[in-house]
Amino acid sequence: MNKDFVQKAYALAKEQYAKLGVDTDEAIAKMKSVKISLHCWQTDDVGGFEKPDSTLGGGGIQCTGNYPGKARSIEEMKLDLEKTMALLPGKQRLNLHAIYGDFGRQFVDRDHIEVKHFQGWIDWAKKHEIGLDFNATCFSHAKADDGFTLSSKNETIRRFWIEHVKRCRVIGAEMGKQLGTPCVLNHWIPDGSKDMPVDRGGHRAILKKSLDEIFSVEYPKEYLKDSVECKLFGIGSEAMVVGSHEFYMGYAIKNNKLLCLDMGHFHPTETVGDKISSCLLFVDELMLHVSRGVRWDSDHVVTFNEDICLIAQEVIRNKALDRVNVGLDFFDGSINRIGAYVVGTRAAQQAFLFALLEPTEKIMDYEEKGKNFERLAYLEGMKTLLFGAVYDKYCLDNNVPAGIDYVAEIQKYESDVLSKR
Repeated sequence: MNKDFVQKAYALAKEQYAKLGVDTDEAIAKMKSVKISLHCWQTDDVGGFEKPDSTLGGGGIQCTGNYPGKARSIEEMKLDLEKTMALLPGKQRLNLHAIYGDFGRQFVDRDHIEVKHFQGWIDWAKKHEIGLDFNATCFSHAKADDGFTLSSKNETIRRFWIEHVKRCRVIGAEMGKQLGTPCVLNHWIPDGSKDMPVDRGGHRAILKKSLDEIFSVEYPKEYLKDSVECKLFGIGSEAMVVGSHEFYMGYAIKNNKLLCLDMGHFHPTETVGDKISSCLLFVDELMLHVSRGVRWDSDHVVTFNEDICLIAQEVIRNKALDRVNVGLDFFDGSINRIGAYVVGTRAAQQAFLFALLEPTEKIMDYEEKGKNFERLAYLEGMKTLLFGAVYDKYCLDNNVPAGIDYVAEIQKYESDVLSKR
C-alpha cells in the first residue's frame, strides 16, 4: 500500500477520532504493551519433534487439512516463525509445547526432558529479543491413551505425568530467567470421560493432589508464572472433563495461580469476554487463549469479530492490560500456515487497537445517566469509523505491510520456500 495513501487516510481518521476526544497517536503508542504469544504448533499441525515421524494423535485434539509446506524440523519452524514476525507490527512472544524440544533425533520421553533440550529456543528468542511461554504436553502419548494423566488412578501413570510437569516448570523458569521476562507456563490436561462417569469427585481429588505436589516448589514470579486451563468438553471427554471451569477457578483463587480462559473451551452460548471482569476481581492475572470456535472447540483462525472485540474491550475498559497475557491457540492445516498466523494475529491486534480507540468515558457517562440510546448509538458508530486507517498507520510505523499487502509476501514465501518441502 502506498505510504502517502496510508498517511492521508490516517490524517482523516485522526481528525475523525479527535472529534470524539480520542487521540489516535496515543492509542498506537499503547499497542507496544500488547504482546501476543504466537503458538508454535500452527507451523506443523501439533506434530512436535519427539520422533522423526512425530504426528498428532489422541488427547482430544484434532488438526484438519493437509496443505503442503508444514514445518518438518526446528530449523524450518524457526524460518516460518521469522517470516511470520516480519509481517506483524510490534513485538510478539513465542509459545512452545514440550514436544518441540531439540532432542537431537533421539527419543527422550517426557519425564526426562531438560533445559538443554530447549536452550536452542532460548538462544533464538534472545536473538530476536522476544519472550518465551511454555506448555506441558499431556496428550499424544501412550500414557494418556486411557483418558487420564494427572488425575489417573493408575499411580505409575500419574507419577509419570507429575514428573513431566515438574520438569516443564524447571524449563519454563530457566526461560524466564535467561530472557528477563516471565515465562507463562500453561497447564492443560485432556483428562475426562467419553460417557457418564460415576466417580467425578475421585478424579478431581486426585488432580488437586497432583497439582499441589507439582506447585510445592516455588519459583520467582519474575521467572515463571503458572496458569491453569479449564475446558467444557473435548473429543473423548464429552461427558466429563476433570479440569472443569469450576475446578480451576477455585484452584487458581486458592493457590494464587493465573486462570487461563480459552475462547473455545466453554459452551457455545457463553461469552468469554463477559468473564474477564469477574475473574479479575479474584485472581491477580489471566491468561487468554485466543481462537475461534465454529459450533464447537474447533480452533479456527481468529478473525476480527464481536467475540474477540469484547475480550479486548473488557481488558482495556478495566485497565487490565498489565494483568492479562494473550496467546493464540488455533491450528488450521487446510490453508497456508503462515497466512493463518498473520491473519489471526492481526485480528487480535486489531481488536485491542479498536478497544483503545473507544471513547469509553463518554459512553460510560451516557450509561451512568441512563441514556441507553446514546450509548448504543456510539457503540454502533464506532464500527464505521476509519479504524482500518489507524491500524495501517500502526503497520507503517513498524515497517511491515499495511492492508492486505502481506498476501503477496506470503505467496512469494510459499513459492520460494514452502512449495519445495
